[in-house]
Amino acid sequence: MSEGTYQRLWEASHETLELVLEKEPSLLEPVPSRERQSFQYRISVLYLYYLGLLRRFNLAYDQMVQPQKRRLLRRLLDGVAGRVLELKDELVRVDLCETHCLDRVLQDLKLTPADLEVPIPKYFQLEQSSAMKARQQMLAEILTRLEPLISQENLRVLSRTEALIIVQSAERARQGRLRATFMREIRKEEERDRRIRENGRQKFSQDQGAIVIQKVWKGYLQRKRIEQDRRVEMEFIGMLPSPNQTARLNILAQAFMGEESRRTRQVEKEEEFQEALGKTHESLTETEGPDMKERMKDQIRQWFIECHALTGRFPDYPDEAAGGSYLIFADKTPEQVRLELEAQAQESRKKDQEKTKEKEKEKKEKKKKKAKEEKSKKEPEVMFKVLPSKSIPVINAGHEEYTSMWKSRYDNKHPSQNFDSETLREEKRKQVEIEIRAQVDELMRQELRNLRLAVDKEETRPLKSPKKKGGKKSGKKKEKDLTPDRTVDSLFEELVVIGLIKKSVLVTLNDYIGDCLYLGSTLTLANKMPMPSLFDIRQNMALYGVLRLGSHDIHTMAPHVRSILLVGPSGMGKKMLVQAVCTETGANLFDLSPDNVMGKYPGKNGAQLLVHIVFKVARVLQPSVIWIGNTEKTFYKKIPKEERKMDPKRIKKDLMKATRQLSPGDRVMLIGTTERPQLAEMKGLCRFYERILFIPRPDYASRYVLWKRMIENQGMGVQLTPSLDISALARVSDGYTPGHILQSVQSVLTERRLLQLTKRPLVASEFVGHLAKLNPVYREEEESLKEWFFKTPLGKKNMKFTKEQLEAEEARLAKEKKKKK
Repeated sequence: MSEGTYQRLWEASHETLELVLEKEPSLLEPVPSRERQSFQYRISVLYLYYLGLLRRFNLAYDQMVQPQKRRLLRRLLDGVAGRVLELKDELVRVDLCETHCLDRVLQDLKLTPADLEVPIPKYFQLEQSSAMKARQQMLAEILTRLEPLISQENLRVLSRTEALIIVQSAERARQGRLRATFMREIRKEEERDRRIRENGRQKFSQDQGAIVIQKVWKGYLQRKRIEQDRRVEMEFIGMLPSPNQTARLNILAQAFMGEESRRTRQVEKEEEFQEALGKTHESLTETEGPDMKERMKDQIRQWFIECHALTGRFPDYPDEAAGGSYLIFADKTPEQVRLELEAQAQESRKKDQEKTKEKEKEKKEKKKKKAKEEKSKKEPEVMFKVLPSKSIPVINAGHEEYTSMWKSRYDNKHPSQNFDSETLREEKRKQVEIEIRAQVDELMRQELRNLRLAVDKEETRPLKSPKKKGGKKSGKKKEKDLTPDRTVDSLFEELVVIGLIKKSVLVTLNDYIGDCLYLGSTLTLANKMPMPSLFDIRQNMALYGVLRLGSHDIHTMAPHVRSILLVGPSGMGKKMLVQAVCTETGANLFDLSPDNVMGKYPGKNGAQLLVHIVFKVARVLQPSVIWIGNTEKTFYKKIPKEERKMDPKRIKKDLMKATRQLSPGDRVMLIGTTERPQLAEMKGLCRFYERILFIPRPDYASRYVLWKRMIENQGMGVQLTPSLDISALARVSDGYTPGHILQSVQSVLTERRLLQLTKRPLVASEFVGHLAKLNPVYREEEESLKEWFFKTPLGKKNMKFTKEQLEAEEARLAKEKKKKK
């Protein structure tokens, strides 16, 4: 696509952004509890709008070349991402669950479920590619040094009997293959002789031979015609790609080939812009700097003289922290001082008149308060109100900069996407002025001291230090560094050697396959809590994990989330989600699972040292993910006898202390996974993990997508034929996890079976046999996990709210029955 396309995309995005910003103030007004649904609807609409803006700004920032526009786009992109995360928290607070039923909102806005997908900014990986490569190279070097030791440990010596059994089985298999080929050739010869004998006995006439040929040919033609008609029908309803669609896809593929060339152009233009920054700064300092300095000195001296003439003494020079001389010209000119004095005299007169009026107002206000109290007893209390946003000021500033600078400017002036020198000089002039003002302030402070000594004959008055407000001390205690003499590289290598830092598998978040929930609003209207689909889990991990860890600016603006707990049966892809977060953000993977920590850093203070080193390295080498597999062991209610030697709870206290020390800007995320949360202490687990995501068995829509995508991915280039009924497989596999489906696909689609696809297409019965050998997730197991989830703080609130709704509905129905009677 051309530069004009991305420019138009940017302009259309700002038009949408302007409409969205107009709706923001209405959310700050408090809403009574009876209007909960309308409040949730308004938040959902804004959430979807911001998701669309995030997608557009991501595309524009990734492909736009002009460096000054990209800087503004980056601020807008981070601000919109932060607002998306803030609205996600508001939806959780209103819905009292992590699953949001937005199908009705999608229908009203004429959007598709694809618009619910959380876009991950591409600059997360592109701008950290050098740091990621350096870490991966360092990790690979350490692992290659450890490979001989690991191979020696893992090498198992075979006994004589086992070696003989292997050799015998291989020899018997070889003899069996030879015997099979020999018998196959004998059978072919016998069949050939039999056919020759039968052909000699039976001689068909010419008419009979023609009839046989016609039957075969007509049957072949009819089958081809039916196949062609069926293909045309499937193309018409959109079930198969048409030739026109494939040609269109090829054109789009060729168009997207220019993305890499655009990124190389971005690097070139950025280098040119950085050179221009330095040159412009030097030229402005040399040419305009002396004039600026003299002008500022003259203005400050004139201010000294005028203030001395008005007040009879020289003024106090503003402190550097307060803004220095900028504060003088902004707020404290002599004319303004005179006006302020006159205004104070007028205000003192007015105060006397207003005192009498205030007494009358107080009486009226008391009456109003009593009326409000009486109304509040009858009406429900206000419950819902959106919290103040950190992202909205950033978005507003970016939008104002666009409207004032870029909206009315056309690119005809710079068709090659070079930087705008005039805009650059204006920005640099402000920066140079700030630098020179700091130098002038130092000189003028000294000159003010000399004037006081010469004219007023007084010493310098010390500045009064601001009084400290009483109350509790804010801030956290700094953590003591237990390894002050160690470098981060040496600690990193030590953690890799011990096995606490592991190489994560390259898996993207899109590889976690699943479809969205289409009946969410229907279940909500029936007062039933909808279970999250795999699509919802993927979206929550993108919001809680990827967006926060990917950017420092987004992390500081977004609501602070330090830990996530993934709860679900085995095979649901919990570990895969952890690895996907590491892949998307380029994060280091620390493994603090109880089985992995066992025996490492022993001793009285060993657990404290272990946690300290892990968090120290994780903070320095941000972003980082600390994974705790089987986390229920760390929070055991009662440690089993067979695991007492392992002491799985030894890092619990230090881990909780270190997690509390994480502040906004520390891109460190703790992710725990568990299959048996019932064994853990509920209070401790829920206090440690701020977000709990329950992963149930996949529903029909997710299973259908899983079967389809996994079969296509397992056999590259496999085309699904009508003989393979995926819908039947999705119905039969109810209760099975994505791991079970992957095992059955891998066991069926072997190399030999893939070679036979042209002659023998796939059938659903082939997968069912392998699936039947696996143990599904029984309903009792899932129900026990659901019961545990409803005991969590968020689950309790949801259950209480649904109970109140049911009681209100029953009361309403009872009233209607009484009226009818």
